[in-house]
Amino acid sequence: MSNSSSITQFLLLAFADTRELQFLIFWLFLGIYLAALLGNSLTITAITCDQRLHTPMYFFLLNLSLLDLASISTTLPKSMANCLWNTRAISYQGCAAQIFMLAFLIPAEYSLLTVMAYDRYVAICKPLHYGTLLGSRACVHMAAAAWGTGFLYALLHTANTFSLPLCQGNAVDQFFCEIPQILKLSCSHSYLREVGLLVVSACLAFGCFVFIVVSYVQIFRAVLRIPSEQGRHKAFSMCLPHLAVVSLFVSTVMFAHLKPPSISSPSLDLMVAVVYSVVPPAVNIYSMRNQELKDAICKLAQWTLFHRQ
Repeated sequence: MSNSSSITQFLLLAFADTRELQFLIFWLFLGIYLAALLGNSLTITAITCDQRLHTPMYFFLLNLSLLDLASISTTLPKSMANCLWNTRAISYQGCAAQIFMLAFLIPAEYSLLTVMAYDRYVAICKPLHYGTLLGSRACVHMAAAAWGTGFLYALLHTANTFSLPLCQGNAVDQFFCEIPQILKLSCSHSYLREVGLLVVSACLAFGCFVFIVVSYVQIFRAVLRIPSEQGRHKAFSMCLPHLAVVSLFVSTVMFAHLKPPSISSPSLDLMVAVVYSVVPPAVNIYSMRNQELKDAICKLAQWTLFHRQ
């Protein structure tokens, strides 16, 4: 039996037992990571450089890409290194850093997606008031609130989690460190305090979810009243990428943490964790669906090639 003062490292869940599979997973993750880096970096650069994209929607998208980059960089590089070097270890400080970053980035991204739902609602349901309600100062304040919410959440939960005594070993049943897995290692009833904080957080997250749902109900009602088919198509094309990101993010996180124990297994938990922590930053739905952004990225690529010649 060990306690938190004697733990110097944690053991993460391994993806595979054989070296061949470990190397395969390494190359797969490397490809996903490079795709995420490229896609999000291009999105950030295109929005920054193209004056036509200096609008509230793209400002929030730039922030979302920054969060996606940071999120995937928190989990994937360590997993790749472990696969490459045939180890499961992560230092105590590294585990605490992962938990802080994920507890910061995931709520910040969820808050930002909520803000983006409001942006789409105002753009479609109150277009005449768009410039007033979503001026540059208001956009900065809303983005700062999303980042600030994540930071305060991470500070509170990380400090509380690592103040608990740990005596159930150091094996984490996940390929990265997360709060529920560390709570399983606690030997004190004081972990109920952290569970209480997580319940309060879940209630706040549910409130954001209700806000997003209500916003989209209003949006779809407004879109269906648009007389022209072209107008409806344009309105839907503005909303569907955001709705796809929200649906993927919320459904996988909810399934990961609320699924019944009867269907839980290490392999299923691992697969779901990969889906909600790795896939959304790599998929980059906005850049694939948004024609203006694709045009800006093509223009940026042409300008880069022209100046190289």
